[in-house]
Amino acid sequence: MTEHEHEHEHEVEHEHEVEQDSTDRTDGAGHVSTGTTTDTGDGNAAIPELVIISGMSGAGRSTAAKCLEDLGWFVVDNLPPALIPTMVELGARSQGNVARIAVVVDVRGRRFFDNLRDSLADLEAKHVTRRIVFLESSDDALVRRFESVRRPHPLQGDGRIVDGIAAERDLLRELRGDADLVIDTSSLNVHELRAKMDAQFAGDEEPELRATVMSFGFKYGLPVDADLVVDCRFLPNPHWVPELRPFTGLNEEVSAYVFDQPGAKEFLNQYTELLQLIAAGYRREGKRYVTIAVGCTGGKHRSVAMSEKLAARLATEGIETVLVHRDMGRE
Repeated sequence: MTEHEHEHEHEVEHEHEVEQDSTDRTDGAGHVSTGTTTDTGDGNAAIPELVIISGMSGAGRSTAAKCLEDLGWFVVDNLPPALIPTMVELGARSQGNVARIAVVVDVRGRRFFDNLRDSLADLEAKHVTRRIVFLESSDDALVRRFESVRRPHPLQGDGRIVDGIAAERDLLRELRGDADLVIDTSSLNVHELRAKMDAQFAGDEEPELRATVMSFGFKYGLPVDADLVVDCRFLPNPHWVPELRPFTGLNEEVSAYVFDQPGAKEFLNQYTELLQLIAAGYRREGKRYVTIAVGCTGGKHRSVAMSEKLAARLATEGIETVLVHRDMGRE
């Protein structure tokens, strides 16, 4: 068993324990914050911030929820979707004691899952700002995690684990499309997932837009959580320059080589302008997170150099940016 699979064992075990218990748990503590107001019968009350955590069983929902709990959110696990508006209303009546609510919604409550769309519409009608975090993972990774703890998938019935995973993907397809933030945990351990959640939710003030710039290698596959994909393979590959081959795009000589190539600086400038246009649209549509994947063949030279420059440009434009080099060092 790999370290990554071991880190996720308790995720699968926890999810099945809650399913067998079938009782709802509430955890966490709220912190006072300023928000919008609503009429709850007690005058004007602040509407709590709301985050809905969902995604594939075994992909890390429990870790994501625990991270928000540690950041001071009031966490409710496996709450029937029909009760989400009620939970928000109760939070609004708490006089600021429950200012941030995170709700875990998944197929364990499959009898109630069909009510989620109605609940989201109800929240929108009441002008409640909500964000959806979706935890994703590859089929291979999910199968390994379930097999490592010798647990069935919640939806597999008399079939195989892969049958349950396929059924769950189909059930969650529309919700994944509506997600504000998708995190692929296929190659993440628990600590790396917590770091991603901290990067998105830590801090006293929520920025208008957060961007993750991720370098990657096409030969290792496209990042499944990417919103935008950039291909840097039109630039000459430093891999074929013997004195540059051992280094990465973090090296000044490699970066200088990449940006001395025809079209490199122009691409960076024009793509940054395009992202400014896209970012303005995302803000108007209320999208808070964007993942920009920058790829080259192996994810070592060109994509790393371009990601570094692009992240720096976005930061100067006032977009809070997280930089990740997914495949660097993998060769």
